[in-house]
Amino acid sequence: MKLLGTNISPYVRKVRLVLLEKNIQHECLINPPREPGSQVARVNPLGRIPALILDDETCVYDSPVIAEYVDTLNDAPILIPRNNALARMRVKRWEALADGIMDSAVVVRTESIRPAEKQEPGNISRHNDAITRALAHAAEQLGQHEWCEGASITLADLALVSALIYLDLRQAERDWRGAHPNLAAWFARVSKRASVRATFAE
Repeated sequence: MKLLGTNISPYVRKVRLVLLEKNIQHECLINPPREPGSQVARVNPLGRIPALILDDETCVYDSPVIAEYVDTLNDAPILIPRNNALARMRVKRWEALADGIMDSAVVVRTESIRPAEKQEPGNISRHNDAITRALAHAAEQLGQHEWCEGASITLADLALVSALIYLDLRQAERDWRGAHPNLAAWFARVSKRASVRATFAE
């Protein structure tokens, strides 16, 4: 299978982490959707990344769908609980929280690179406030637990670490570590995993 995307997309990183944690063979193709000749619009009608092309040319999109599909391909490890509806909901809710952080960070980034006279400060403030609330909620929910949900790594952890890496890239001035030391400690530990290090090496 082939994964189309970019190295800086937090959504692509989340999917890469799932593939790596599951030890599923795949090829990563750097394919920014805005570049001339990009394959993305051809395989994904939304023209967005990530897009996962299966061996039979079926295209899977977007990141929550890809992550859920990939998790069914083997049981080592199971990243989304399968036999406990509440546990499954909690993992998917973590993913939604992390994806929401990514969504808002992308909006802030997009708004901030527009010419100053065309920026909407209210929009930037609204999304920055959402990120602040989401980080506080994540830190409160995490507490001193080793993992976001349950006794082992899940999609929740992979989504959250992807969101925080993106914040470090696009909002380096945001001191989320100082505001949430428990989240910082969790991040430092999860970032040492081989899967996360691999996404930085690309």
